[in-house]
Amino acid sequence: MSDQHSAPPPRAAVPASRHGVDPAFTALPLAALADAALGAATAAGADFADFRFERLLTSTLSIRDTAVQSATDGQSTGFAVRVIVDGVWGFAASVVPTPDAAAATARRAVQVARALARVVDERVERADEPVHADQEWVSAYHVDPFAVAGADKIALLLDRSERLLAADGVAHTEVGLFQVKENKYYADTAGTRTTQQRVRLEPTLVATAIDSATGAFETMSSLTPPVGRGYEYLTDGTWDFDGEIAVMGEQLMEKVKAPSVEPGRYDLVIDPTNLWLTIHESIGHATEYDRAIGYEAAYAGTSFATPDKLGSLVYGSPGMHVTGDRTVPHGLATIGFDDDGVAGQSWDLIRGGLLVGYQLDRTFAHRLGLPRSNGCAFADSSGHIPIQRMANVSLQPDPAGGSTADLISGVDDGIYVVGNKSWSIDMQRYNFQFTGQRFYRIRGGRLAGQVRDVAYQATTTDFWGSMDGIGGPSTYLLGGAFNCGKGQPGQVAAVSHGCPSARFRGVNILNATQEAQ
Repeated sequence: MSDQHSAPPPRAAVPASRHGVDPAFTALPLAALADAALGAATAAGADFADFRFERLLTSTLSIRDTAVQSATDGQSTGFAVRVIVDGVWGFAASVVPTPDAAAATARRAVQVARALARVVDERVERADEPVHADQEWVSAYHVDPFAVAGADKIALLLDRSERLLAADGVAHTEVGLFQVKENKYYADTAGTRTTQQRVRLEPTLVATAIDSATGAFETMSSLTPPVGRGYEYLTDGTWDFDGEIAVMGEQLMEKVKAPSVEPGRYDLVIDPTNLWLTIHESIGHATEYDRAIGYEAAYAGTSFATPDKLGSLVYGSPGMHVTGDRTVPHGLATIGFDDDGVAGQSWDLIRGGLLVGYQLDRTFAHRLGLPRSNGCAFADSSGHIPIQRMANVSLQPDPAGGSTADLISGVDDGIYVVGNKSWSIDMQRYNFQFTGQRFYRIRGGRLAGQVRDVAYQATTTDFWGSMDGIGGPSTYLLGGAFNCGKGQPGQVAAVSHGCPSARFRGVNILNATQEAQ
């Protein structure tokens, strides 16, 4: 994000200090509960069993204009037992943290498996995984946000809201902070035992402007991505909040008064603050193996990127390199071990524009004929069974690529897209439409003011095939979301997507206002 119209570029991250797992979590009788559950499952006839204890701390703070709207804290704890009996899964959960309850829950899981065996034809087979005994993993952060006084958080957010509200034309502001600390203890009958702690937070900032002459109003959200960091993210300059607040009002008023876009085909330069969502919808979900073989068909759909096309599907241009990654620092989907007991990894999904991989748990890895899972089993609470969930899926920058301004300079007539907003994509992740926070006309390789009502429309392969310029590492940014939904019953997971700025040729542009009429 190198031009004057983007948010100020994130500064170099300071390496995170090492934290241990919260003593309040490790003080729980985790090993005793696991021993009771696994022992009872084995005694009841389970061929395999795993035990997962989870604690989830959440805190939400919301401010409108100059007043606190809400401040809520939450905590949930519980455990789950999963078993395989004669090739069939059984699952049960409880919130009673006693060995007797753990043993009873395990026996109930075995009963569930035996009941299901009468109606389930498919038998579970899983890829191998090395044993990870007594492993501990903590995400990278400096300051535990749950250790910061609520009054200090309110003071910081109120200050930012008031400064933004003071900008010419800004009528209302909404400022918020959502923070999560997630603890998991996992043990299985193979000998793996892991203890993990993840901290993540999502700051939000929204401004609303009203044009007094026309009555038109418009909103604009901060480009700040949610991250797997601590409270230091709000104060240490990793993201330049002050710089963004200083220009946001002016950008918003320009947006209110900007002309509406003329539909047609344009060359696009897309900022990483927008492109991450397109990656999420058109690549992230499309390369989930369970979706690709129809396991999500009844709810979320399938994928055009089916296994018969592995190694042959031309997903995009030759410079396209997309990875799945459970290890990238500060990623929302970064973990030490997944809920199958598989260590976090990084792998290729698309290389040289070709589909070369999927996101997998142990069951689906075996189904695809692979010797090992890439660690994508995840449950969002102790009350849910693990399902295959998305890793940090990221478009890699061109090592020799230039700046966003360099990409813009190669466009004679086009549009520069900044920030994500609404989106739509079909059930096969193929036909899509995306909007954004801001749009700038490009004329003769230079930005020529904002336009409104832009929506870009394409098929997945046509869009990624039209990419002829990929920014360098200086344009790379890790975006993401807290609320990726999947499954029945529904589960929510946080996931990041890194990408550089990129240029696309001849993309169809709709006027969103005209299309809505």
